Amino acid sequence: MSTMDLTLERPQLENRELLLTNARIVTEDDVFTGTLTVRDGLISAMERGNTAVPGARDCQQAYLIPGLVELHTDNLEKHFSPRPGVIWPSHPAVLTHDAHIVSSGITTVFDALSVGDVVDDSNRLAHLRTLIDALADTHKAGLLRAEHLLHLRCEVSFGETLQLFEDLVDHPLLQLVSVIDHTPGQRQFVREDKYRQYYQGKHGLSDAEMDTFTRNRKESARLHSDRNRRAIVAICQARSIPLASHDDATLEHVAESAGFGMTIAEFPTTLEAAKASHDHGLRVLMGAPNIVRGGSHSGNIAAAELATAGVLDILSSDYYPASMLDAAFRLARMEDNNYDLSKAIATVTATPARCANLHDRGVIEPGKRADLVLVESRGQLPLIHNVWRQGERVY
Repeated sequence: MSTMDLTLERPQLENRELLLTNARIVTEDDVFTGTLTVRDGLISAMERGNTAVPGARDCQQAYLIPGLVELHTDNLEKHFSPRPGVIWPSHPAVLTHDAHIVSSGITTVFDALSVGDVVDDSNRLAHLRTLIDALADTHKAGLLRAEHLLHLRCEVSFGETLQLFEDLVDHPLLQLVSVIDHTPGQRQFVREDKYRQYYQGKHGLSDAEMDTFTRNRKESARLHSDRNRRAIVAICQARSIPLASHDDATLEHVAESAGFGMTIAEFPTTLEAAKASHDHGLRVLMGAPNIVRGGSHSGNIAAAELATAGVLDILSSDYYPASMLDAAFRLARMEDNNYDLSKAIATVTATPARCANLHDRGVIEPGKRADLVLVESRGQLPLIHNVWRQGERVY
């Protein structure tokens, strides 16, 4: 349990009004110059055209979009363990991560923490509860500018994953679970050369050590993956926790995910799997860095190819928060797909919000939360001017 006292509460904001005019407002089906009124943290009115009402903020034709909703980022883990062997104090790590998130235009973030790992006695295992406690502490104290929720990434090939998950499943911040299997030779690492390249580089293993590591991971998957996957899915179904698949590569993978009632297909590795997921009603999530960099670092399907096929639904920053907004604007500029700016922005706002059962945000319309980002397109770079969460300026 955490011992740090963080009892300062964020003051309640009441009867606060914000008036934004001369903004290019991005809705789900249109982009128009207009005026937005915010009262008590909610959008109270939206009108076409400008206003001369005193006190209105002139947005100077910058885009006004909903606050970004990020379903899957391991950015917090990077701030907690910035270098091998370095563990940063957990509460400052959370606050620095929060600042990074908000400055990227993200107002709702699902912090993806790993339950289980492919390496025994890793930092992820030793400090999982520490990070969750630090998130809960800073959340309760009102120190976070974005809204932080918990996404547990369950490594089903790891023997202790189910027990770890059962200890955490009733945490009040938990709102999304994904089942993941990083066993070599399948899913993300169907190419074992990419697996070797990644893990030898990450852990400094010799060729012989890597051979042993690979054999051990395959044996662990044989013993645990199927049992853990089925048990975790059953627990989530009983509690109505949204479920995501991860790295589906084949039609069989997709059929299994659909049969489990999953609603999100995270990072499908092939066009076949992405199309099948879409056909089964799963929303296809891909990494925004894949768009920005022009391809997958694992050698799998490019997100832009899924956009061309019309089966890209959600973009996630994965490991680089600023990539979300950049990727959405890039997606809208591409000429070989049908993603205009409204549809591209929905991949980082409306669609992820709905998939996570957050129906009060992700769109600009009266009655919704005033989670907003004012962003200028400077050349081909999105430049964030301001971010508001529930009408309060947080950046």
